[in-house]
Amino acid sequence: MTALHNGLLPRAGVLPARGMLDAARAAVVGRRTESEVLAAALASGRSVLLEGPPGTGKTTLLRALADGAGVGFELVEGNAELSPTRLVGHHDPSRVLTEDYRPENFVPGPLVRALQSGSLLYVEELNRVPEETLNVLLGVLSERRLHVPRLGVVDAAPTFRLVAAMNPSDGVGTGRITPALYDRSCRVAFDHQSADEELAIVARGSSEEPDEAFTRRAVEAVRATRSHPDLRLGSSVRGALDLVALASSLASLRGERRPSEDTGADAARAALTGRVALVEGSPRTVEEVVSAIWAATAPGPDDEAASGESGSREADAAGKA
Repeated sequence: MTALHNGLLPRAGVLPARGMLDAARAAVVGRRTESEVLAAALASGRSVLLEGPPGTGKTTLLRALADGAGVGFELVEGNAELSPTRLVGHHDPSRVLTEDYRPENFVPGPLVRALQSGSLLYVEELNRVPEETLNVLLGVLSERRLHVPRLGVVDAAPTFRLVAAMNPSDGVGTGRITPALYDRSCRVAFDHQSADEELAIVARGSSEEPDEAFTRRAVEAVRATRSHPDLRLGSSVRGALDLVALASSLASLRGERRPSEDTGADAARAALTGRVALVEGSPRTVEEVVSAIWAATAPGPDDEAASGESGSREADAAGKA
């Protein structure tokens, strides 16, 4: 808790925009515009609402921005069970019985911890959070201050910032976000990155040097799930990361120099079927759709010929060496 300053509400301090941006560029592939806008918004004391599908680098980017600003990072997973008490904190019941309600026996939740330490509070899946919990966040957005029953007033440290994220296209188990929250936040939209950026993400996330041709095919298959007529939900780039890693490990187990067609198909089904969702009334199973997508990304005769010529040239070069 902090005292009032001349009766005024606490104000946001300045964060180092350049430091945040440099940290973001070192940690995240692409996302130039989003990084710049987010760094500028947070540096100037604004709260931000991020909108976009999962797996598009929002959490990674925000962690990097917090590191670059030199502030803490509190992550809250939004869901229907996120009550005001879980967000704010509570008095220890066993100690209340013997000590009554005292500041010393209050167990702070992520919101109070972030307010007091001046951390970045990141709330995921905001549109899954109950309305009564959203109202707590609205109060903090309006005043940078939280009134906690039997504890008192908790003022935000100057470096405290609130960032929330949601996937507006996901209508299962979600609620409508009040215009009052939009009115108190800047909004930054996220979409899936380009094919080249997703290739770079998979290469960076692989524990060993991945096969370039297979990696390109994995990324192509994942991107195809986002526009397939039988799927209402496609995979993020995380699907490509898992597909490449699983195929490599599976090929090794099967004694293959590189993943065969069957191995690639098995890996694709394991990596993607849980990440995609069928449209209602689709006549095919999710396994059939993913198998068809993987088969459709197989290299054509021209690609295979080019690959063969390249392999021959590499073999000749190796023989000469």
